[in-house]
Amino acid sequence: MANATRMTRTQWSFLILLLISICINYVDRGSLGVAGKMLESELHLDHVMFGKLGSAFFWTYAAFQIVAGWLVDRYNVNWVYGLGYLLWSVAMLLTGYVEGIAMLFGLRLLLGIGESVAYPAYSRIISRGIQPEHRGVANALVDAGSKMGPALGVLLGGLFMGRFGWRFFFVATGGASLLWLVPWMFFAPREAVMLPGEEQRTPGMARIFRERSAWGTFIGLFCSNYAWYFLVFWLPNYFREARHYTQQEMSVFGSIPFWGVAAASLFGGWMSDRWIARGESITRVRKFFVAMGLGLATLMLPAAMIQNSKLSLTLLTIACLSFGLFSSNVWAVTQTLAGPSASGKWTGLQNGFGNISGVFGPWLTGWLVQRTHSYVAAFLVTAIFLAGGVVCFLFVVGPVKPIDWDAVEGSRAVEAS
Repeated sequence: MANATRMTRTQWSFLILLLISICINYVDRGSLGVAGKMLESELHLDHVMFGKLGSAFFWTYAAFQIVAGWLVDRYNVNWVYGLGYLLWSVAMLLTGYVEGIAMLFGLRLLLGIGESVAYPAYSRIISRGIQPEHRGVANALVDAGSKMGPALGVLLGGLFMGRFGWRFFFVATGGASLLWLVPWMFFAPREAVMLPGEEQRTPGMARIFRERSAWGTFIGLFCSNYAWYFLVFWLPNYFREARHYTQQEMSVFGSIPFWGVAAASLFGGWMSDRWIARGESITRVRKFFVAMGLGLATLMLPAAMIQNSKLSLTLLTIACLSFGLFSSNVWAVTQTLAGPSASGKWTGLQNGFGNISGVFGPWLTGWLVQRTHSYVAAFLVTAIFLAGGVVCFLFVVGPVKPIDWDAVEGSRAVEAS
């Protein structure tokens, strides 16, 4: 690979900004879980109501994915993303002032609208601004940020809330997050750095729906997201209630699995790109990391069944390390299949469908825990979803190679004539 290109300083600059922004994104969406016991006490919530509040975010987050995908393909992606970021940061800040369940519910809906632009924008920016051979690393950086967010939220958020209270944390985090917009105005990718010669006819959403591989990525993400949101929203409560961690212990030890996901994501992105650069099949590499990652993540089930807390934490961390191998490659699959002309729409559709599991998942976990007085059934359901994701990415998604939308539309026109 003597002719392999290196990423430029400009590309690294906007990738680092995307990493920071997705980290903040996940701190904001996961902070409700970290504040769980405090909120339950102050607002008199049971597990089912707390689960409904967790699901509220996904009602709008999932519903607005298609709109977000259309917006980033239709308008300047930098401005669309910046406005979404502003909206979700304000929602985070105002959460510190809630006086009841209704206001908290409304702000979670607003947070979901703001954050809905994130992944369609990331996919659009990476597919247009990063060469295919570097997209594993680029997606791994963004994905690592999404895993550092929960880790920082649990670690620093838990310690911060324990000392200053949950309200001040939400206000301070939302206010400080707004500072990110300043460098984004200067370092967001310009048209000059976008890759030349990759523009095709933009396919409509109906055309994407006719692709079998699209449905494989949609349902596969639906399954994997169920597991991820279970971890983000319920893991802090699991450590407090099932493992009897104190607030400080939960903050420190509870963040370890999320640090594991972040580290594995960076490794998975780097290693997958390295294999591809050496001539290995893109299909084989991407599917290997995706399927192996989801399969080994099912180790979280025996982790929940073991009495020894240290061994349980070890298995949970291994499961999360495995999940990181999956998450670093899943969006590279989508970006390769869709290409720059369809990446925004495809990502919006995939993320919209995939996040339906977030609409009912947190509530279902709360119902299972309240009904069984245990977290084992919740972990079992999560493991089943992980296995379903393996099947989708291995057998429903076809070869991981760009779809020639012009050729497809041309052949359909010939058939019609």
